Amino acid sequence: MEATKGRRQSEIVLTKPFSLEGESDQSYRAPSLLSRLLTLLKNVRPGSDLTHFQLPPMFNFPKSQLQCYGESVYCTSSNSNLLSKCNSGQNPLERFTSVVAWSISTTRPTSFGVAPYSPTLGETHHVSKGNLNVLLEQVSVNPPVSALHATDEKENIEMIWWQQPVPKFSGTSIEAEVHGKRLLKLLNHGETYEMNAPHLSIRILPVPGIDWVGNVNIRCLETGLVAEISYNSSHSFLGFGGNRKLIKGKILDSSSFKVLYEVDGQWDKTVKMKDMNSGEVRVIYDAKEAIAGLKTPIVKDEESVWPTESALVWSELSKAIMNKDWEKAKEAKKGVEERQKQMLRESGVKGENWNYKNFRVSYDKERREWDCSPTHKWVPAAPIIAQ
Repeated sequence: MEATKGRRQSEIVLTKPFSLEGESDQSYRAPSLLSRLLTLLKNVRPGSDLTHFQLPPMFNFPKSQLQCYGESVYCTSSNSNLLSKCNSGQNPLERFTSVVAWSISTTRPTSFGVAPYSPTLGETHHVSKGNLNVLLEQVSVNPPVSALHATDEKENIEMIWWQQPVPKFSGTSIEAEVHGKRLLKLLNHGETYEMNAPHLSIRILPVPGIDWVGNVNIRCLETGLVAEISYNSSHSFLGFGGNRKLIKGKILDSSSFKVLYEVDGQWDKTVKMKDMNSGEVRVIYDAKEAIAGLKTPIVKDEESVWPTESALVWSELSKAIMNKDWEKAKEAKKGVEERQKQMLRESGVKGENWNYKNFRVSYDKERREWDCSPTHKWVPAAPIIAQ
């Protein structure tokens, strides 16, 4: 892993993560919803692929998508130990149910009407929380693909993710499918858990809102245990009312197809699990305990922050947005885009030949699948610390 030190041209700007209340940095308030909706509707058409659509700064929340991905892993309440529970389970079934709870914890509240920045090629985000070190890199921008590697040497845990959002506009809503793969490895037990992510549904009409939807499948390759979890909403009249944060599913043994547990609840409240043999019901996930009252990360060692760090790459734009200086925001966003173009021209390479610093990247055209393997066994401690 390379870290190029040099004179800082900008300060590092970090913002509060989305917590259970859906809040983030209190110094930022988005422009009126109506003005943003009118701007969006003037620039897109039904059926549009929004993968490369560039939002005006008033639609941006002051942080990169890389940071949002990372926060879903490292931003947890100080009293939450979900990842440790995955490792400390006494048997495969205990560990599997803890992995299901941890997977639910990566579902985070979002804010309607604003979106994070689309990361630049080679952009990175490197943060530590306790013994967990998390590193992300944007390995492609066309299409946008983000890779994540996280390790905890004390617990002997490793995570490897790659994600590709594919948003499409239907006229009254935007459906952002999240393609990719998530692997969680409990190395002490020789177990690998493979899972996917829910999709993001952004409703514009009749009632504006944003929901996590779709099916998440979690599988332990070694034990054959499988979870089928559905993110959905209860029925409502013409889009009004109803509950849009429901989770339902089951845990089963794939060798016998026997359902072991039923899972039911809300990802923003509590999720319970019912033992199909004994009838016992217990809470496996409490969102208030896990993702409430989250704090802004801090910079421990500014000189060790990489020039490619998200919080540095976008710092001028983030400051302008937080100050609601939209002219300066436009200039700052254009500046990031111009620097990206210049960097590619000077390097003389195209995106597919990019010199990745932290991952070995390949793409299977027939299967339309990416593979992002970390180049190092362990992620080093980061200069940015999650509280």
